[in-house]
Amino acid sequence: MCGRYASARSVQDLASAFGIREDKVEAHVAADWNVAPTKPIVAALDRGAGVVLTTLRWGLVPSWADDPSIGSRMINARLETAFEKPAFRPALEARRCLIPADGWYEWAARPDGTRQPYYLAPDDGALLAFAGLWEVWRDSEGRPLPTATILTGPAPADLRDLHERAPVVLPASSWQGWLDRESVMDDVRRLLQPTAPGVVSARPVGESVGDVRVNGPQLIEPVTVAEQPPLF
Repeated sequence: MCGRYASARSVQDLASAFGIREDKVEAHVAADWNVAPTKPIVAALDRGAGVVLTTLRWGLVPSWADDPSIGSRMINARLETAFEKPAFRPALEARRCLIPADGWYEWAARPDGTRQPYYLAPDDGALLAFAGLWEVWRDSEGRPLPTATILTGPAPADLRDLHERAPVVLPASSWQGWLDRESVMDDVRRLLQPTAPGVVSARPVGESVGDVRVNGPQLIEPVTVAEQPPLF
């Protein structure tokens, strides 16, 4: 985790949730119930002149990379090692972002070896904000490619039977401090904690979510499974 998630709120709703002014909204991404690596995603970040809502490509490409294809392998950053990794440490110091989501998907093994997809989301429909990092890579002609990664940590106890990892979901009380470019690293480390139990619950969904070409709200509709893998 995290390799697939849903983000279907309008950019206006997201801007309102993050307290971003209308003139600071740059994002132009449609509702997406099947966000996959290398797709454009919405993120809230501070470039130094206030928080903006903008669009990044999912899969971080360090500024020093020779080839942007490395981004497909850097969709996640482990919070346990991110502070030491050259690819992530500079972004942790100065380029942190919030990546809004309605929920995310995980796959559990069935007894026959196939996998059952699950959708994990708050019961009350609250907005989730993943802790993210962003970078800008430039090609040989200086054209910018802004990219992002999602930080992950150990899954909370109530999700561990489904997957051992989970995205770091930051509570609203941490959003400002996480985005603040002036936050010192000790404070950033304190904010960057694994997702707490009870933030989301899991429900089985249809297998079509595994096809990145399929999209729509039907992907998060619960289904009945004949033999549900144990979750808790």
